[in-house]
Amino acid sequence: MTIIHVFSRRRLWPLALLAATLAPAAALAAGYPQVTGARLAAAATDNGWLMFRRDYAGNSYAPFRQIDTANVKDLRLVWSYRSHLKEGYEGTPIVNGDYMFITTPKDHVIALNAVTGKVLWKYEKSLAGVALKTVCCDVVNRGVALYGNDVYLATLDNYVVALNAETGRVVWQRQIKPADVGYAMTLAPMTLKGMVIVGESGGEYGARDFIVALDARTGRELWRRYTIPAPGHLGGNTWPKGMYKHGGGSAWITGTYDPSTNTLFWGVGNPGPWLAKLRPGKNLFTDSLLALHPRSGKIKWYYQYTPHDSWDYDGVNTPVITNLRYHGRQYRAVVEANRNGWFYAIDRLNGKLIYAVRFTRATSVAGFRNGKPYTDNALRPTLTKQVFTCPSFLGGKNWWPISVDPLTHMAYVPTIHTCMTMKGAPTFYKAGLPYLGETFKVVHDPDDRNWGALQAINLDTGGQAWDHESALPWDAGAMSTAGGVVFSGSARGHLYAFDARTGRVLWRSPQLSSGIIAPPSTYIVDGKQYVAILAGWGGGTPIWGGQMVESVSNIPRGGHLYVFALP
Repeated sequence: MTIIHVFSRRRLWPLALLAATLAPAAALAAGYPQVTGARLAAAATDNGWLMFRRDYAGNSYAPFRQIDTANVKDLRLVWSYRSHLKEGYEGTPIVNGDYMFITTPKDHVIALNAVTGKVLWKYEKSLAGVALKTVCCDVVNRGVALYGNDVYLATLDNYVVALNAETGRVVWQRQIKPADVGYAMTLAPMTLKGMVIVGESGGEYGARDFIVALDARTGRELWRRYTIPAPGHLGGNTWPKGMYKHGGGSAWITGTYDPSTNTLFWGVGNPGPWLAKLRPGKNLFTDSLLALHPRSGKIKWYYQYTPHDSWDYDGVNTPVITNLRYHGRQYRAVVEANRNGWFYAIDRLNGKLIYAVRFTRATSVAGFRNGKPYTDNALRPTLTKQVFTCPSFLGGKNWWPISVDPLTHMAYVPTIHTCMTMKGAPTFYKAGLPYLGETFKVVHDPDDRNWGALQAINLDTGGQAWDHESALPWDAGAMSTAGGVVFSGSARGHLYAFDARTGRVLWRSPQLSSGIIAPPSTYIVDGKQYVAILAGWGGGTPIWGGQMVESVSNIPRGGHLYVFALP
């Protein structure tokens, strides 16, 4: 059901309205604007929000100025939509013209009018029950991709589904891996050069993960890049004999693309099993950034953030393409706030490190020699040794996207302040069963009384520009605009607007129906700018958050899309 809300000064009051009472703009969208390759290439300047992080660079930045630092305090809710599913909501609202597409847990897609919230169509993937048994960290979905007249969805049972954007009718569907054996997809697909590109998950179940490109028109597979190399291939000698078959390397967050070098960037997750003592070697290409040729999946170069990982420090966070000036030299860079607690700037031409700085307490990755990270061997757990290390396996930042603002030249980084105890445990591989080899508990960073923050990092220095601390974890993505505003949501269920230069809170929405773990998006229809956010607490923190779980245990569950605009 579509729910319209109005604000009072102190709280949000729900008011269900009949469709007949809606403004004249409630009419169905008059024709779907085709999403061409040229439009995707120019997505940074489009009035819509055409892909996961708005454009191929992954900046999560919109050049819109209608909502700015002076008037953002006047934002009001214009419409909302409630879902009945109670799991976590991690999707980005995708907008083309006046069509909006959102996803829910368990792979539902809803098409709405972006101005009024009128439901245009719904699609619900039929999931075999067993397909949900080997999904790590909640049955979430992070959104759709667009191309031509179609909408593309990646599913928990390993299908890529193409839907007609105007009707929701299935155009084609292709299963890229059987269900039930530890593989699943939760990411938003990428559409690029007539292809649909997705990555598989399953590092906690002994999967050998991969990135795959399909023909956008037919679903035919074009290439498949395994993230764990076989013997005789580049990196194959960094694994013990036979262990590559179950080496993990999830590719569960959408990559980015640099047209100037024709390079696809994709992050790779942790090795399996977690206990590093069981798999001597660097274990390429886990915890790495891969630079790929988009037409073949061939590796151009790689950078490994955490060699021989024993702490689940995934390297999947969205790599953002930007330019920066460091120590007087100009670089074409790719930056990432990594799960291991370090903020990396890497030369995107050759994969060499420009700089790395801690953005939260980080001990296991101890420093860098000749541009490569080294780890503290004393902090490696064994079957007989428990360690205390920072950050926890949830990371200094988990999957939540950063935003990079070209005007302030800052990166806005959702952050959590955690550490953990960790100890080895016996394990063996069996398809569909967890393959960890470690026990763990998330605990407080002893140096920080808060669980989270949103912070700004100066791209030219790596230094912190400002910091907004939060008693609860900051588990939501960031978005910045040319109006000088940074938007991000809190676990308590408020959407915040910050001054991009100073971090001052300019506006906070009334409390929404649930906590926020999703990234916002913004768009313009008929000259009016809107800001959209999905509220719906869930994800990994309530399941694996250790000491954090008690602090978030009273957050209401359930999904709700909210759309704001100026009066």
